[in-house]
Amino acid sequence: MNYAVVMAGGAGTRLWPLSRRKRPKQVLKLLDGQTLLGCCFERLVPVFDTRNILVLTNAGYAGTVRENLAGLPFDNVIAEPAVRDTSGAIGLAACILSKYDPDATMAVVTADHMIEPAKALQEALEDALAFVDAYPDRMVTFGIQPTFPSTALGYVRCGKSQRFKGCRSEVYRVEEFKEKPDEKTARKYLLSGDYLWNSGMFVWKARTILENLGRFLPEASEPLSRIQAAWAGPDQERMLEEWFPKMPKISIDYAVMEKAEGVYGIRLDCKWHDLGTFAALADVLAPEENNNVVAGGLSELLECRDNILVTEQEGHLIAGIGLEKMVVVHSPDATLVCRVEQADRIKELLELLEKRGLERFL
Repeated sequence: MNYAVVMAGGAGTRLWPLSRRKRPKQVLKLLDGQTLLGCCFERLVPVFDTRNILVLTNAGYAGTVRENLAGLPFDNVIAEPAVRDTSGAIGLAACILSKYDPDATMAVVTADHMIEPAKALQEALEDALAFVDAYPDRMVTFGIQPTFPSTALGYVRCGKSQRFKGCRSEVYRVEEFKEKPDEKTARKYLLSGDYLWNSGMFVWKARTILENLGRFLPEASEPLSRIQAAWAGPDQERMLEEWFPKMPKISIDYAVMEKAEGVYGIRLDCKWHDLGTFAALADVLAPEENNNVVAGGLSELLECRDNILVTEQEGHLIAGIGLEKMVVVHSPDATLVCRVEQADRIKELLELLEKRGLERFL
């Protein structure tokens, strides 16, 4: 049977003060009142039975995620007691699914991206599910055509495309995974035309990814087997809390995908945005007069240009005079003001708040 596993554990610190330790970016209402998590769920429903959609998130976010996805069964939200990167979350989902369905096929998708049109992803998922069903020892990743030399994203280098029965999409043999290059290397990748952005989304058999984790990340084997044995029993939560933190903290790309054989790729022909920063909103939302980007609330701007203004509070007014290339973000208890080119220093600001004992704002 086919299952979707939504990765929804990221904190999104670069979207502070809207995102907080108990309110991640996936549940921020920045897209015409919709959340990224809600949009992700809507994209999956045409492909997967709702009962077969799982959401992996941090324990501190579980309640918020359940509120945001009221149509999802309560137990389909799995709370991770510790942050163990994507290898931990994927391994956890795989061991749970394979316990009940040894032939489970799982599609791993991210909750914090904007993908348009949704149909492009849906068709690619259907093709990948059919491919993995026919070739159960193979794994599929999805690549995005780069539009600029990003140093914040990983890349995949694909070989020649092939046609497979039951797949509308061309399928490529993945020759190489490359994580977050420097700017010079990223430009080389872009100009070569041989590299795609790594979307962080995959399709594989649950047993196949567990076999690869066992081979390339053997330290994960005992924690996962212990958790699997106790799952759905009286010791489920105790064993999860005891053994999940023992999982190595490493991404699935570093742990498995860079080393594994039998990895194939499908190109996603869509607009794909990682909404991890306020600057990224400018790529998604239509600018208003003088290239000002306004997300939520009301604004009144006098001789202002090239600004990013954000609030989730309906009816709240952000007014400005003579602003240029500024980020202004309002929340009920904190407001961020900085220049656009300085917005990548938000993490430094949060570290300073913590040092000064202002954790209540984090």
